[in-house]
Amino acid sequence: MMIGQFLDYLHHERNRSEQTVQSYEKDLRFFESYYKRLDSHLSWDSVDADIIRGWMESMMDKGNTATSINRRLSALRSFFRFALCRGLVSRDPAHAVKGPKKSKPLPQFLKESEMDELLDGDGMWRDDIFDDVRARTILVTFYATGMRLSELTGLDVASVDFVNKQVKVSGKGNKQRLIPFGEELETELRHYICMCDSLFGGGAGALFVTDKGTRMTQAQVRNVVKKNLSRVSTLKKRTPHVLRHTFATAMLNNGSGLESVKKLLGHESLKTTEVYTHATFEQLKRVYKQAHPRA
Repeated sequence: MMIGQFLDYLHHERNRSEQTVQSYEKDLRFFESYYKRLDSHLSWDSVDADIIRGWMESMMDKGNTATSINRRLSALRSFFRFALCRGLVSRDPAHAVKGPKKSKPLPQFLKESEMDELLDGDGMWRDDIFDDVRARTILVTFYATGMRLSELTGLDVASVDFVNKQVKVSGKGNKQRLIPFGEELETELRHYICMCDSLFGGGAGALFVTDKGTRMTQAQVRNVVKKNLSRVSTLKKRTPHVLRHTFATAMLNNGSGLESVKKLLGHESLKTTEVYTHATFEQLKRVYKQAHPRA
């Protein structure tokens, strides 16, 4: 009866659509059947916050998302507000109940085998074509350093220190940091810079340039990355940030400490970096389920 009154209120006084009213009814009936299973003597006026929390926990145990649980909790709150105002219940137990936090999506990254295929696959690159050399150097730079897109497009030739094998980048808030690099990136950068010198003349200007010798924009670099990641990956996101995630995940998977990865990425807080440990653990679970005979 109380549910019927609430649905009439939604339909006639709040002018909610039929679909919305049906959705509210479904959620309220769902909760009603839950507390009746707990104790047939319970009523809308006698349920308390602990019962509502138990209902939410049961939904979480069944794999319901935080979004769907919060939607149902919202319907319950609306119902109790209405019932309290109309004197149908003596209290509102849903008012103080907090819904589950929505989990942030884990960062997407390429597998090491995919990066190996992209960078080392037969017939992938020609070292005498500028577009190929530039694209491969951009990809190796992202993968070897984990720098942001804005940091890469802001690089000058003078930013690269070949003697100490490190590159100086300007991060968020114009904070500068040094990122070391290995022999592979050194070889790529030397070859790329040499080609740029022959095409556009020597200089200490922008490191990554267009076919006309001007500094590449972020949109141009995004296009280069998307085009080439599409060759080996089916990820929906194929952006420079995916390569940043790939760098961090590869570092952690191969024994790097969280604090070291934090410094290399230029994160202010270790909490920001910790998301990669969740990503690597999720990957580990998938591997376990695929490989273990009793998983």
